[in-house]
Amino acid sequence: MCAMSSTDFSAGVAWQRGAYVPIANATVPITDWGFLRSDATYDVVTAWDGSFFRLDAHLERFMRSCARFRLDPGRTPAEITAILSECVRLAGLRNAYVEMLCTRGQPPWGSRDPRQAVNQFYAFAVPYVWIANEEQRARGLHVIVSDVQRIPPASVDPTAKNYHWNDLTMGLLGALDAGGDTVLLTDAQGNVVEGPGFNVFAVRQGTLVTPSEGVLEGITRRTVIEMAATLGIPVEMRALPAGELRSADEAFLSTSGGGVLPVTRVDGHAIGSGQPGAVTQRLRETYWAWHRDPRYSTPIRY
Repeated sequence: MCAMSSTDFSAGVAWQRGAYVPIANATVPITDWGFLRSDATYDVVTAWDGSFFRLDAHLERFMRSCARFRLDPGRTPAEITAILSECVRLAGLRNAYVEMLCTRGQPPWGSRDPRQAVNQFYAFAVPYVWIANEEQRARGLHVIVSDVQRIPPASVDPTAKNYHWNDLTMGLLGALDAGGDTVLLTDAQGNVVEGPGFNVFAVRQGTLVTPSEGVLEGITRRTVIEMAATLGIPVEMRALPAGELRSADEAFLSTSGGGVLPVTRVDGHAIGSGQPGAVTQRLRETYWAWHRDPRYSTPIRY
């Protein structure tokens, strides 16, 4: 369904129930289990300079997450691509944060059988979202390692994107109250795993170390690992104890909301020199350079 050309979409666009609407008018029915029970999955792809970055990888992960949670978006990857592209085009955005969602929907009244629910697909595009502001990106982030433990993988599969974020939210509130910029959660063994919307890397004697379990396998994390291979930087995917992160030469976060973001303090203590490190800087520059590589870009037709 096409939208009226006179509608103001400049703040962002959502696709819901067959129609494109201004982002402020987007709704999810209050009885949808996606709202009532966080029974949903999603993925976020970014558009930069008029092209999606690694759209195929995001679509692949979205479809895999749907299958993991027994959800059916009712759309093929090609159909989803068309909807996402139209959201960006209607909003007139060159740099955008673009989300696709599938919720459980609602089963018939009186039923608690999720198999009877009609799953729903939604999408939206808004201006690009940075999880760190310009000043934070320049000086590096101060990260607090929280006492709040991440939900164990045996309970909720972290490799499928989900909205079970209360642990992340409580950890973030504690970190902000303590004067930090953001938070990392740990597992039951005291290893750091992930934060709200990002993975973490430590740099030790020229080698990247990133947690291998209990984390979302982020597309930006995957991109960093692939960049490291092309740059000849060794990578270890294994448990990362919080103490090892605190004593690292460098540290950074990887996220679609900013790419490679330097971490210069953990729990109030400087990492390395207390300035963004050389390996971090090299990976950050390579990350944005890859946005211009046609292997990873899907142009949007405006």
